[in-house]
Amino acid sequence: MGSTQDFGSCSLGSDPNESTIEIRNGKPETTTGRSFITHHFINYQLKYVEKMETQQQTWQNMNGKIFQHSITQLVEEAIIREQANGHRLKVCVGSDSHVYGNAINYATAVVFIREGKGAFTFIRKEREIQNISIKERMLNEVNKSVEIAYAICSVLDAYGVEMEVHADINTDPDFKSNVALKDAMGYILGMGYVFKAKPYAFASSNCADMMV
Repeated sequence: MGSTQDFGSCSLGSDPNESTIEIRNGKPETTTGRSFITHHFINYQLKYVEKMETQQQTWQNMNGKIFQHSITQLVEEAIIREQANGHRLKVCVGSDSHVYGNAINYATAVVFIREGKGAFTFIRKEREIQNISIKERMLNEVNKSVEIAYAICSVLDAYGVEMEVHADINTDPDFKSNVALKDAMGYILGMGYVFKAKPYAFASSNCADMMV
């Protein structure tokens, strides 16, 4: 891995006066105007610039089998194998979390759907010592999903595989997680990804949820 990680740019909204925030060489660059990207997202992306440079990520399947390869390599190998077997694929990325005392367990799922023939999943689990609001936790989940979506999107594009990013956030305002819906939806759509929330966000609400 190189010395920097480029997270690209994200511009939300159609107003030309709104801000665009770009992560370039590990630093945020902001155009003038009204920003729809919170400092939460910038800081979290910078955190992952450092983390991805210094820490080997561990992935497993739903049965607990550990893989030693990067998620990019795992995804490419899976696509080659499945397409050789005649399967049409779609990939869905989602994260979930649960609070345990002063710690939060996170899980991020990369779900491969074989059209009409089942699915399989790669999972990354993390534990962080945090005392944060439910909105911050929901947005942390979104950031973890977007981080992985960004890492694998070029591979998916090369093989013609569609991708969705799922958020474990309820569209019903009566639910607490709804407080993060607007920010999460704007962020994911602004990155150019297909967005799904509950009840259609099975990658986060079902697959990742089973592993936290």
